[in-house]
Amino acid sequence: MSAHNYRVTLEYLGGKHAGPETHVPLQFDAGNHDDLFDIVQRVQSSGIADADEAAALALGMKLFGEVMLKHRKDPLFAAMQPTFVEFINAFKQRIRDSAEGKAQPLQ
Repeated sequence: MSAHNYRVTLEYLGGKHAGPETHVPLQFDAGNHDDLFDIVQRVQSSGIADADEAAALALGMKLFGEVMLKHRKDPLFAAMQPTFVEFINAFKQRIRDSAEGKAQPLQ
């Protein structure tokens, strides 16, 4: 069992060609070694994106990263691991820079 366990819910709110009744909400459980609420809050506070986009970015990376970590020996992830680690390090640096007033918003 992971250090932190979550239930993620995805609800379709409608769009250009369909209303919310198009999809039944999707719900799944996911674990993570980090406190996702803390990470999302830090990314939102960084000012690199608006609150919703920052939450989506942080949550997406953490969910994907945890699956990749769990299956790190699977060849599917082999080529991506070094690049993902490099990306995560650059992303963390961007968040640290924002704490020092050097934040660069996503372009």
